[in-house]
Amino acid sequence: MLHEVSIAGLTMDPTSNTPIIILKLIKGDQAIPIWIGLLEATSIASALQNIQFDRPMTHDLFKNFVQNINMEVSKVEVCDLKNNTFYAKIYFSSEEKSFSIDARPSDAIAIALRFRAPIFVDDKIIEKSQIMDTDPEMLVEGEEGEKWAEYLKNLSPDDFGKYKV
Repeated sequence: MLHEVSIAGLTMDPTSNTPIIILKLIKGDQAIPIWIGLLEATSIASALQNIQFDRPMTHDLFKNFVQNINMEVSKVEVCDLKNNTFYAKIYFSSEEKSFSIDARPSDAIAIALRFRAPIFVDDKIIEKSQIMDTDPEMLVEGEEGEKWAEYLKNLSPDDFGKYKV
């Protein structure tokens, strides 16, 4: 089953300085963080804030191409999570045909925003990304690792809502 999500915010991972996009279920309080690249975060932020550039950026260029071949993006789906890597699909449609292509979630979201297409998350993403009752696994030993593990352990979906887009 698919669940529609909205973008609750963009933030930075304080440890790695990597951007994180926070998706929130429209019907529910589940928040899903996805670590993304800086360029994709910039593209998403510019679309959310309706910033127009003199020349098209990559996702704008892609939108122009898709529209020139008389197609639309009907939806985007974050469809899987394997080995801490998220997978997505972009669904295209026209009067003649429809199809989907694989994409990184960050690119799919950046494109969905430009087409005002809905963004969905599959059930298995929600199941795999839920906070587990076990202690977090520490990959960084020492005081820094313990601080990060404690921070992650105490996160709740409400924490993500405080970040502005």
